[in-house]
Amino acid sequence: MVPRIQLYLLVLFIQVLVIAAWTNPSDFSALQALKDEWQYTPPNWVGADPCGNSWEGITCINSRIVSITLASMGLSGQLPGDIENLSELQTLDLSYNEGLTGSLPNGIGNLAKLTSLILVGCGFSGQIPDSIGSLKQLYTLSLNSNKFIGPIPPSIGTLQKLHWLDLADNRLSGSIPVSNGSAPGLDMLVQTQHFHFGKNQLSGEIPSQLFSANMSLIHVLLDSNRLTGKIPATLSLVQTLETIRLDRNSLSGPVPQNLSKLTNVQEMFLSNNNLNGPLPDLTGMMSLYYLDMSNNTFDASDVPPWFSTLQSLTTLVMENTQLKGQVPAALFSLPQLQSVILRNNRLNGTLSIGSSYGTELQLVDLQNNSIQFFTDKAGGYGIPIILVDNPFCQGSTVTYCILPRQVNSSYSTPSNCLPPQCRSDQVSSPNCQCAYPYTGTLFFRAPSFSDLGNSSNFVSLQQSLMFTFHSNQLSVDSVSLSDPSKNLDDYLTISLQVFPSGLDHFNRTGISAIGLVLSNQTFKPPPSFGPFFYIGNSYQYFSGIPSSSGSSSSTGIIIGAAVGGSVLLLLLLGAGGYAFRQKRRAETAAKQIDPFALWDPNKNSGGVPQLKGARNFSFEEVKKYSNNFSETNDIGSGGYGKVYRGTLPTGQLVAIKRAQQGSMQGGLEFKTEIELLSRVHHKNVVGLVGFCFDQGEEMLVYEYIPNGTLKDSLSGKSGIRLDWMRRLRIALGAARGIQYLHILADPPIIHRDIKSNNVLLDERLNAKVADFGLSKPMGSPDRTHVTTQVKGTMGYMDPEYYMTNQLTEKSDVYSFGVLLLELITARAPIEKGKYIVREVKQAMDMTKDLYNLHQVIDPVIVSSAAPRSLEKFVDLALRCVEEQGVNRPTMSDVVKEIESIMELAGLNPNAESASTSESYEGARKGYEHPYSDESLFVYSGAYPHSKVEPK
Repeated sequence: MVPRIQLYLLVLFIQVLVIAAWTNPSDFSALQALKDEWQYTPPNWVGADPCGNSWEGITCINSRIVSITLASMGLSGQLPGDIENLSELQTLDLSYNEGLTGSLPNGIGNLAKLTSLILVGCGFSGQIPDSIGSLKQLYTLSLNSNKFIGPIPPSIGTLQKLHWLDLADNRLSGSIPVSNGSAPGLDMLVQTQHFHFGKNQLSGEIPSQLFSANMSLIHVLLDSNRLTGKIPATLSLVQTLETIRLDRNSLSGPVPQNLSKLTNVQEMFLSNNNLNGPLPDLTGMMSLYYLDMSNNTFDASDVPPWFSTLQSLTTLVMENTQLKGQVPAALFSLPQLQSVILRNNRLNGTLSIGSSYGTELQLVDLQNNSIQFFTDKAGGYGIPIILVDNPFCQGSTVTYCILPRQVNSSYSTPSNCLPPQCRSDQVSSPNCQCAYPYTGTLFFRAPSFSDLGNSSNFVSLQQSLMFTFHSNQLSVDSVSLSDPSKNLDDYLTISLQVFPSGLDHFNRTGISAIGLVLSNQTFKPPPSFGPFFYIGNSYQYFSGIPSSSGSSSSTGIIIGAAVGGSVLLLLLLGAGGYAFRQKRRAETAAKQIDPFALWDPNKNSGGVPQLKGARNFSFEEVKKYSNNFSETNDIGSGGYGKVYRGTLPTGQLVAIKRAQQGSMQGGLEFKTEIELLSRVHHKNVVGLVGFCFDQGEEMLVYEYIPNGTLKDSLSGKSGIRLDWMRRLRIALGAARGIQYLHILADPPIIHRDIKSNNVLLDERLNAKVADFGLSKPMGSPDRTHVTTQVKGTMGYMDPEYYMTNQLTEKSDVYSFGVLLLELITARAPIEKGKYIVREVKQAMDMTKDLYNLHQVIDPVIVSSAAPRSLEKFVDLALRCVEEQGVNRPTMSDVVKEIESIMELAGLNPNAESASTSESYEGARKGYEHPYSDESLFVYSGAYPHSKVEPK
């Protein structure tokens, strides 16, 4: 009787589940595949009915899934091919999930009803599949800020409903595709309003066929690519254009005169190209707010009269354009003019601002010209007028002849009341409510203003954001804007905080809704801000895990089923306990042989050592990725073994360090090293992608750093030219990386081998500290030193450590001080028997210009470095190489000092690095191997005790 009751309850329970589960089976299967592939999915993704149970981020209509919006959820994993089975899907927004990686599946082209594909700020790589061209309903395609490579698919040209096309900030290469009869191209996108292709590696000419009179384009953004040839005259046919960015390419030839026909253009950036010929006459562009044609080789000409006719102009930037003659006073009377930057030209005569200059004027920068006289007014002008390096300033100490300190806007949304005392992890909103805000950064690619001190601009932006959030019924109490600044791409960046209403935190639905408003361009900023994109941070403060029963069954049925199930459970407990004990014994035996046997990086079991972002590769996988460890993939060798360049299936390039027999560690030691490296995550530290402990092999897989070592660039081997600005940024990046190891790594790490060979430069010449083969964890934060055998590189080694065997964080500081001297001199630490520290100290004379170091300092930087910044840099380096560690600064002090030096040199230490390394490169001369012989290798032997003389 009992079995029959149990069977009845079980059948009844299953029937209830079937009735409740009304989500389309195919859709559920596809969504289940996503759930299985991804980590950190919403906690209410349980049960068999996503539609009926309202899975967070999932929207359904009539049992079919039509929308997946999961912005800023902290998801990680890849996008499985099963996504193609969501045949009714209209919106897919996975933005701001950096952990989403790998290639887009080709089957994504089967989502025939998709109107919005938005993957902004993820980690996707590989080529954009050509099947994208099958999405005929697509209106918004935003794939910007990922790692996509390869060409722009020509098939995109068939998307006749496409309105928004953003492929910027990837690694796309090749030419811009246009149609040629049988093949489609982007010239066919006559309804598209946005071409955003900036910050890629596109090459070749801009096709004249790309533009036509029947197009609807308002934004053409092609900045920071490798485009060559002339600006096509056909650009003038697109009368709807409002923003043009062609800067930071290698365009040549004259600027087409017919661009003056573009009477709706508000911002035009043509700077940092090879444009030549006469300056174009832009008299007709009466809507022009922002004009930058700097750093081109135009024919020498007097300041053209049309400058003074552009009544809408806020910003005129014509640095290094061979302008000559006298600046007309009429220019400064333009009513909206904010900034005039005409430095590094041939301007001469008398400068007169006049008494009727515009009330908006904030900056006049005319440094490094030939201006002989300046008509000042009583009491001065009250705005920065910079005349440094003009004849007028010879022997003069007036304010106009001193470089002002660069100061970023300190704007922050003010509070409407007295801010309360909040918990340390909360923030007070503008309405004085303690909460956990959703944060991120707004990037405006072409603002029409340059005055960041005018708070009215940001007030209007704040009001516009709130209007949009409330119009979309989002539970937002207030927003806060702060830290507006211009980065090296001339983008305006603003930090954004969005505060919840009613509670002190958002739930997942609220975050994904806010993310969608910003990612799919529902939010329209005030016109003066121009085109934008948003990069959101993962949100960590969700309200909790919603309960989900998975069915509508009654309490009685559930209890009955539970009672029946308990009977079966009791029968299985004995056998289960025995099986568990046997499994534990087998696992213990396996662990003794292979320390990685129970190491599953995809599970968060408490006692198992955890990888943080690193992957366990099989030997066969690594062999395949390195082309069978072929000689053509060999990029270096050293005492540890060899390094090979490899390519993962996602398209990501990696450096594979393969240990040779004799240098391999034991399994447990190797595992310990992997655990240490997997905890290290910082933008200025080379990242560990994974490892291989298989078939008797030990291999480490690092991210591939394309521009090689700092040593190669300082020696000229790489062909990259490092000016003073770049060297300061490299010094700051390396210092921040070491500071992270000393303070924020868990446990703190002493690198023990800081040198120019172990500082790598990425595609934007950002410094990354590499090679942890000799690194030592400090263990307890209270420890002051580690007693260990002396290891390191002669010339960089701390003499105190060398003599006492006591390794401290100050040992890294000493090595870094040697690195700073190497940056200044471009000399190896020990060269022809001379030690760089001793050479600098002996040549030093602080009473003389540049401390009497003219014969030691690299000539490449002498002309570009502000003398005082160079002297302070030398001071810092010598403090770092003090013989006694107690007299050296900490790395935190070093970071602050370099930031101060950068500000003294007129640089923003928090600005982004250069968009690419192209402007710093000479002829590469076949340079293929970015890792030198020593880079990324462990030198496991101690150096002989021959005393290092640092004095």
